Amino acid sequence: MNTQTIATPQQAPASDRLTAATLLRKFAASPEAGVVTACVLVFIAIGLAAPTYTKVGNLQVMGRDLAQIGILAIGEALVILTGGIDLSVGALAGLAGILAAWFNVREGLPAPVAIVITLVICGAVGLWHGLIVTRLRVPPFVITLVTFTVSEGLALAITTGTPINSISPLFSRVSSFRIGDVPLPALIFVATAIVAWFILERTYVGRQIYAVGGNAEAARLAGIPVARRTIFAYVASGVLAAVVGVLVIGRMNVADPSVGGSGWELTAIAAAVVGGAALTGGEGRILGIAAGAILLELISNGLLALRVSPYDQQIVQGAVLGIAILADRLRARRFGSRQVA
Repeated sequence: MNTQTIATPQQAPASDRLTAATLLRKFAASPEAGVVTACVLVFIAIGLAAPTYTKVGNLQVMGRDLAQIGILAIGEALVILTGGIDLSVGALAGLAGILAAWFNVREGLPAPVAIVITLVICGAVGLWHGLIVTRLRVPPFVITLVTFTVSEGLALAITTGTPINSISPLFSRVSSFRIGDVPLPALIFVATAIVAWFILERTYVGRQIYAVGGNAEAARLAGIPVARRTIFAYVASGVLAAVVGVLVIGRMNVADPSVGGSGWELTAIAAAVVGGAALTGGEGRILGIAAGAILLELISNGLLALRVSPYDQQIVQGAVLGIAILADRLRARRFGSRQVA
């Protein structure tokens, strides 16, 4: 008589528990575990304390805000991965909005043409940064700080301190358009993250960027075009700053020269670092960096939903971010030591 082995009801759950435990351990050992977990906990905690926090309208607001922070953070992260820093992204985004509006209103160019010209100009600024850093060996901190100052000055000089009104409705349509309930700017952020992930994780260019940030001299001796990869990162940062500038003037329906001085560059750097990017270069992944930007936005919007005093918001933000970074470092030490052993 043929006999068959039949899994008992007790065996299947045991297998499932093993699989779940394995997946959980893999997640906990990943570099992004701390910041992703922090995102979930912050969202749940604030959602329970402030019911309006999870409403569709507020989530849409967060999606538009996230696009600004997240896209800048991705551009900043590319530069950080090469071992550099870009302090100009906030001011450059503000200048990009002014340039797009000026080309559209003062020069009478169609909005799409004005946007393309703005992207090219900001990309050229990134090219300038890359060339100065790689050819003249000027520290990235110095040259990008110069651009930060010049960009703020140009924004005021072009507008004489007066906002540019009557911009094309196309700008506002891009910022306000939704696919279902999801704002288009949030989808642009997701698309940017996917493209950056693909470049860094699935192409030789991405691997070479990590190598340059890890050890530029070793990368050069290995035949990697260090200068080209560094320049690529700065150009990408400049172009993404321009994208943010265009989204901002569409959302405000006006090009305000004061927008570039709002400290976005520090927020972008913070998002990248919280997401696991090492300021020394060569370490960090797009998933973590995107999660870092999401965490900053969840905290920022959540403090408003909880009606926390503006005087206390920065203290709370700093404390939460500090806890997230500490938890991530403790996780890295624990799982890192086990792997070494």
